[in-house]
Amino acid sequence: MSEVKTNPMRTLDKADVQYRVHTYKEDPKLSGADVANILGEDPDRVFKTLVTVTKDKKYNVFVVPVEKELDLKKAAASVGEKSVSMMPSAQLLSITGYVHGGCSPFCMKRPFTTVIDSSVLNGDVIYVSAGKVGYQLELSVDDFLRVGGFKVAEISREASG
Repeated sequence: MSEVKTNPMRTLDKADVQYRVHTYKEDPKLSGADVANILGEDPDRVFKTLVTVTKDKKYNVFVVPVEKELDLKKAAASVGEKSVSMMPSAQLLSITGYVHGGCSPFCMKRPFTTVIDSSVLNGDVIYVSAGKVGYQLELSVDDFLRVGGFKVAEISREASG
């Protein structure tokens, strides 16, 4: 594996946080559940980063387990909004600095309110994107929440069909 250092890795290094990097072969057809399977990890511990937008163009970031869906009503309530909708993935790079499949909750272009699903508290470790497709970070939940300064709320629901 080549020595790739992403901004999220540099942020964790600077905060003196222990983490592991896991890599997998890039494939645009891979789902988050596929990535969890490739890594041999519990999909409840592997999280995806989603970005929403309000009617007045305020962006919020939500992090939920890969096999769950973002509950838009709960997500909106968690950030004090009436409603939020998913941001079109075509806007992801220009707004966050990340591409679809490589979006990390750390080190976005601008600071956004970021909310992590409360299920994160059900385990000791979390896996999130390292900011590049094919790279996942494994770190303790405590370090993840401390370094990110993220809010925790119940924002997910079971995936439909």
